[in-house]
Amino acid sequence: MKNKPFFPLPPNAYALGLMSGTSCDGLTLCAVQLNPFKILCFKNYPYPPSLQKRLLQAAALSAPQLSALNFELGKRYAQKAKAFLKTYRLPLKHLFCVGSHGQTVYHGPQDKTPNTLQIGEPAFLAAALHVPAVAHFREMDMALGGQGAPLMPFFDEYVFGAGAPKILLNLGGIANLSVVGKGVKTFGFDCGPANTLMDLACTRFLGKPYDKNGLLAARGTPDQALVQALLKQPFFLQKPPKSLDKNDFGPAYLARYFAAYDAAKVPDLLATLNLFTAAAAAQAIRRFVPVKYRRKIIVSGGGAFNKTLLANLRRLSTLPVYTSAQAGIDPQAKEAAAFALMAALALQGRSNHCPAATGAKQKAVLGQIVL
Repeated sequence: MKNKPFFPLPPNAYALGLMSGTSCDGLTLCAVQLNPFKILCFKNYPYPPSLQKRLLQAAALSAPQLSALNFELGKRYAQKAKAFLKTYRLPLKHLFCVGSHGQTVYHGPQDKTPNTLQIGEPAFLAAALHVPAVAHFREMDMALGGQGAPLMPFFDEYVFGAGAPKILLNLGGIANLSVVGKGVKTFGFDCGPANTLMDLACTRFLGKPYDKNGLLAARGTPDQALVQALLKQPFFLQKPPKSLDKNDFGPAYLARYFAAYDAAKVPDLLATLNLFTAAAAAQAIRRFVPVKYRRKIIVSGGGAFNKTLLANLRRLSTLPVYTSAQAGIDPQAKEAAAFALMAALALQGRSNHCPAATGAKQKAVLGQIVL
């Protein structure tokens, strides 16, 4: 599907993006200037613990319960969007559109009937903001034979595609990477766990949401043999395109492979999980990224703030590792910014994904539009 040109936009037009990740800990909103592209502002809105718990367990809800949660979350998105615009004094009259990823309940590209489900009814955003809302970005990609993920390679090419080749590594709940740059046919894939296992361990044993700066992991001794054994599992050896559901590295995985750890061994557990996360990404780069493209790694997502994780990544990849902040994009804003951009492109009939990353048969316009 050939891209159509942009139609003229006012110089002060902006788009709003919403992202709620696999940890279900809150909603990130980001406003972006469209022409030229620039992040204007962003803010994270934490979810109450009771809502986070329900979102984490959403896959087990009955149809009526899941439907109600879909609407409840959509209303919350609209409320936070209005609050965000007020906080940053962004004039509603210049808002072009809003793009919402929604909250993933389930992602099953390898199922007998490939499928994915994100909730957070976008009609509430359209009604509250009086602009088109674009959501459900993954479905069209899957209808064309793709996995519906990862979607970030398109944004990475759009923003970071100029200049020398580089690897963009997003460390949210699940880790995914993109390879972009001059002379590179952009590609990417999910490569393993990011914060999901470490956060689960912190919640279970410490009653804390995460290991701030990786300080506890730095105090522990990792189980090198266990990490090497886990890296031989089929997913890590599978060639791209490939993608993951958050539960692929969820509570069941933690209980099965890390049962030997208890509250007295938390630093060692976190050290092992931290090393596992970095080692999975480093192995993915060695296996699936051509040597000529291995110049540097730019990290985004919550993992960009984990100093121990970045140190492990530098050591294991033997590459320079930076954060996206050093490239002008806050690590926490990147994904929400991507869905703002993808929504704006969808409304202009422009392709907004990377088939080489997802496995889709052709380029398409992703996103369902609510007017």
